[in-house]
Order: sequence, then structure tokens, then C-alpha cells
Amino acid sequence: MDGKLDQSRCAEILLADDSENEAELTRIGFKKSGLRYNLHHVVNGLECLDFLRKQGEYAKVPTPDLILLDLNMPLMTGRELLAEIKADEILASIPVVILSTSPQDEEILKMYRMGCSSYIVKPVDFNRFLQIIRSLAEYWFNVVVLPGKVPAEETNGGAAVTLAATPR
Repeated sequence: MDGKLDQSRCAEILLADDSENEAELTRIGFKKSGLRYNLHHVVNGLECLDFLRKQGEYAKVPTPDLILLDLNMPLMTGRELLAEIKADEILASIPVVILSTSPQDEEILKMYRMGCSSYIVKPVDFNRFLQIIRSLAEYWFNVVVLPGKVPAEETNGGAAVTLAATPR
């Protein structure tokens, strides 16, 4: 199964992080990845929910293929936001990658139990951060098959067909 994003469109990525510096580093990392993308940036959990639910100024935004989520944001924390996303039947299938400065095992375990797709500890080294973002882009958009992105030849009347690996 080819997990690549449909090359006729850009990857839609939503970054929820209150730090403009982190957002800029993330933009640079994705730019260096070579991925065709649109990076949407919101600065708190409430704004993120508005974006995801297409409310107010976000009425015409695309549904993101991937959410990058900081845990420590004002108004609604990343933890609270993750709980809201996973409790919403429409939003729950969107992969959520936590980008946090916290390397605490308890925090990491809690986020996985809450349903995050991945947890990445933000490195302080600029070049390492860029490398992580490039790896993230490669994995999520060239390896993984995202919801709604199963190639047409691998579906049967709208229902996905599970393909078993068989030698050729």
C-alpha cells in the first residue's frame, strides 16, 4: 500500500503552539523537508477547536491531515484540547502529534493513553529540531496512510480493503 499523500494537493498541517518562535522553526523544518504543505498556526486550544470545527473566521479552512500540539498553551491547554479532539467523533481520527519540552515518562504515558498518535520531545538544538520536523514530514506524509487517504484502487465500494503482505 502506497502511503504517500496525493501529490495533487498540499498536506494540511495544523500547529497549535503559543510560541511564534516554535512556529517559525516548524515552518523552516517543513520547508526543508521538500513536502508540499500548508501550515496553519493557532496560538491556543480554543482557537484550535474553532479551526477544527470550522467556526467563525475558520469557516472555510481545510480539515488538517495532521495536528501538531504543544501542551502548554493559554486558555485551553494541549491536554484539554487533546481530550476534546478525541471525544469528538468527527475529529477523533485526525492524527495528533504532541510536540513538548516535557520528557517526563508520566506525561508521555498520559498523552498516549489519551489518544495522541506520537509524542516528540522538542530538542533545544536548532539543527536537531529541523531534522525531527523533516523526519515527521517523511513519516506522516510518505509512509503512513492517513484517514481518507486510502488510494482508490485499494477500496471496495467505499469500504477500505485490508491488504495482506504477500510475496510476489
